[in-house]
Amino acid sequence: MSLSRRQARQLTDTAYLAAATALLWVGLYYLPVGGALFRLALPLPLALLQLRHNGRCAVEGVAVAALLLVALMGPIRGPLVLFPYGFLALWLGWCWRRGLSWYLSWGVGVLIGAGGFLVRVAVLSILLGENLWVLITSAASQMLERLLGLVQIGGGPDLFQVQLMALALVLVQNLIYVLALHAVALWIFPRLKSPISEPPALLRPLLALDPL
Repeated sequence: MSLSRRQARQLTDTAYLAAATALLWVGLYYLPVGGALFRLALPLPLALLQLRHNGRCAVEGVAVAALLLVALMGPIRGPLVLFPYGFLALWLGWCWRRGLSWYLSWGVGVLIGAGGFLVRVAVLSILLGENLWVLITSAASQMLERLLGLVQIGGGPDLFQVQLMALALVLVQNLIYVLALHAVALWIFPRLKSPISEPPALLRPLLALDPL
C-alpha cells in the first residue's frame, strides 16, 4: 500500500522526533553534564510534532519514544519519560496548536509537571529502597527555619508546615520550568515554521530579549 507525501512526512517526523526525545532522556540519565539543557529540551520535539501535524502523531510519537526507551533502559526507567515530559509535550502542543492563552497552558502545565515529579520520586524511591521525599522535606525544613529566623519567629516548623513548603518548592520549580519551555518554543518554533500562541501582555517584557 503506497503512502501519500503527507503520510510519509508524518511517519518520518514521528520517527525522528520520537528518537530525538529518547536520546535526550538517555542523555539526561547517563551524561554527567547538560542535565538542565536536556530537561528543557525534552518536551519540545513531540510538542513540535503536534504543531506540524496533529494530536494523533504526537500520541504516536510519545508511544514510540516510550517503547524505544523500554528497550534501551528497561520497563521501569523507560516509561518514566512520560512523567511529566511526555504528558507536558501533549498538553503544550495541544494548547499551542489551538492558540490558547499562556495562562491556561502554563497553569495546567505546572500541575502536570508537579504531578510527574512526584510520580518519579515515588518510583525512584521504590527502586533505591529509600524514601527520597524525606530529602525534599529536609531541604524544605532548612529553608523554612531560615525564613523563620529572618523574621525572628521562635520555634521550629511543624511537620505540616514542612510538607507545605516542600510542595511549594516543587510548584515553584515547575512554574519556572514550564514558563521556560514557553519562552524557548516562542523563540525557536517560528523559525521552524510552527509558531505558537502569543504571550500575554503581562509577560511580553520578560520575553522581549530574543537570544537567537
